[in-house]
This record gives sequence, C-alpha cells and structure tokens, in this order.
Amino acid sequence: MTRGRKTVTAYGDGGFRIAGERIAGSVIVFPARAIPWPVAAVAEVGLESLAPVVAAGGVEILLLGCGRAAAPVGRELAAALRRHGIAIDAMTTGAACRSFNLLVAEERAVAAALIAV
Repeated sequence: MTRGRKTVTAYGDGGFRIAGERIAGSVIVFPARAIPWPVAAVAEVGLESLAPVVAAGGVEILLLGCGRAAAPVGRELAAALRRHGIAIDAMTTGAACRSFNLLVAEERAVAAALIAV
C-alpha cells in the first residue's frame, strides 16, 4: 500500500475493507478517504449519485464497480462526467477494486464508486 493512501483490501458480504476498516454497503473511495454511497444497483447510478466525486475535484478517472456483472455507462452520464474532466470506466466490483489499488499505487487522480456484493 502506498503510504497514506486508501486501498481496498477486501470486498464481499455486502461491504468492503478499506485500509483495514470494514465499511458496510456501497462506497466511494478516493486515495485519501472513503465515504458511504447509498446506491445498491447500477440503475441508481447517475450524475446526482456521483456528485461527491464531482465535488471532490481533481478526479480524472472514475472506476464504477457495477456489482457481480459489468454494465455499460449511459452516454449522457459519460458526457456529463467528461464535462467535469472525469473519464468513467465500468466493470465488475472486484475488477474495480483491483484497478483502483493499481492506479492509487501509480499516484493517479482516481476514485472508485463501488456497489457492494
């Protein structure tokens, strides 16, 4: 783990272990903090639910962990995020956790919105 950076060390059973702390439910993870995210399904993901990512500023890559199966991101949502300088990449939650950890280690401007599995 990169010193002072959050990494996802486990996921499953309806939550995550991030930097040693168990968080129940879905979560948005930034390199320096994690916050609960009241989203349980991909259908609930929109610009409003991702407002904390936009408000954080400086995020260039957003990994969307869609649960057990990847789902496409709507063009409108992707375009709205691009207007804020954020590229979104949707994948399974497990893949998003692994990708987040790698990008944090590379000190990239990344966040992950992870739906609990």
